[in-house]
Amino acid sequence: MAEKQVTRLESNYMKQYDTYVARQQRKKKRLFRRLALFTVLTLVIMGSMLTYHFKQQATYNEKLERMEELQEQKIALENQEKNLKEEIELLNNEEYVLQIARTNYFFSKEGEIIFKLPEEDPSY
Repeated sequence: MAEKQVTRLESNYMKQYDTYVARQQRKKKRLFRRLALFTVLTLVIMGSMLTYHFKQQATYNEKLERMEELQEQKIALENQEKNLKEEIELLNNEEYVLQIARTNYFFSKEGEIIFKLPEEDPSY
């Protein structure tokens, strides 16, 4: 079927209607632009926040690992300090110092003779 051609009337009402339709189209276009801009801004902000969150999480995990390492190091140093304090107490004891001198440096008491024995078993 052939399309019907309708003649458009040039009246005051039609001019107002055309103006109304054009205004509605412009409003719709502006609304779409605002929504698109809002969506883009929201996506950029959300992306920035996610990036920041993941960086902070990585930094937190690194610092947590570092803290665990330092705690282990602290425990080791405390044990070393405890051992050194015990050694200081022993070194303040004169008998202990003399015993070390006799065993390591072959110091002897008056009239005492020291024989050095081989530490290896004889081969015969």
